[in-house]
Amino acid sequence: MRILAAIAILAVGISTSHAVDDPDPLRAVTELAPVRTKIEAKDYKGAIALLATILKADPKNADAHNLMGYSLRKSGDFEQSLAHYQKALAIDPKHKGALEYLGELYVQTDQLAKAREMAARLKALCPKGCEELTDLEKAIAGAGRAQ
Repeated sequence: MRILAAIAILAVGISTSHAVDDPDPLRAVTELAPVRTKIEAKDYKGAIALLATILKADPKNADAHNLMGYSLRKSGDFEQSLAHYQKALAIDPKHKGALEYLGELYVQTDQLAKAREMAARLKALCPKGCEELTDLEKAIAGAGRAQ
């Protein structure tokens, strides 16, 4: 019984110390859920509107900048898309999603050397492979066949 009490006290201590470091670790996930829903529905204008509000309140949110870049790219605004991917990577240089999507932007704009640079950065981050690297490599390979 004493062991269970000690484990319970230890667990509370761990969760409390974690909470001090990050009071709401699920905030980013839940905050961006409506954005992801709009993106899945291909409602990029709706996603952009939600993301503008999120970024106004939290301009250092790398995930929001990444999704803004994605939504803008899908809407055809490559210049603003690039700016948001760059902001995401300035905040978090190891943001795998931003590296993938920036690479895909480079593929779409016929900048394959830059796309390969993003793939190389992803390969360094996930030497055993990751979904972001696989997806970017497929996009690069597809562009190579199209030329």
